[in-house]
Amino acid sequence: MVLEKLIIWTMNHKAMLSSKEEREIVSVLKNRFDEYKSRHVGIIWSEVEERILKNKGKLWSLGEMERTGGEPDVIGYDEKTKEYVFCDCSEESPKGRRSWCYDLEALNSRKENKPKGSALGFVEEIGAELMNEEQYMSLQKMGIFDTKTSSWIMTPVEIRKMGGAIFADRRYDHVFVYHNGAESYYASRGLRVLLKV
Repeated sequence: MVLEKLIIWTMNHKAMLSSKEEREIVSVLKNRFDEYKSRHVGIIWSEVEERILKNKGKLWSLGEMERTGGEPDVIGYDEKTKEYVFCDCSEESPKGRRSWCYDLEALNSRKENKPKGSALGFVEEIGAELMNEEQYMSLQKMGIFDTKTSSWIMTPVEIRKMGGAIFADRRYDHVFVYHNGAESYYASRGLRVLLKV
């Protein structure tokens, strides 16, 4: 209920960063961009920076991704929408987003031992997208992620209608996709998001 109210408040009152916070998050993003050049070959930082500084709502979203441990970085450019694609690139599933169930329906279905939030609730709150299976597999080609944790990924409607949800991780140097009840949550499971700017 608290998360639901927070989502509604955020949607109605787009949160913004102070000038100091803006400078700090842009600096963090630039340093990461410079450190991991192989993730964004051919993309120029000054153009990315100009775009995020013009879009304060997306800059706030990037700040939330960073604050919750996602370590967002540019991983591409969407030619169709003409947007830069940011993604959580933390080695393990972001620490500030673990122990959450899949969605609000799953959260509300739990009468006892409720998790603090849900994966889709966070995604909606910050205006991002939950990674789907194809995007998750693409990320795993850029590095080695989730060797000790796992991440909820977008679940096909047919699976969700039957009460399930899917997640993925890397074990034994292979990427696996699994299923679980949508209401389940674990200390080692979080979520990764994409944000287009």
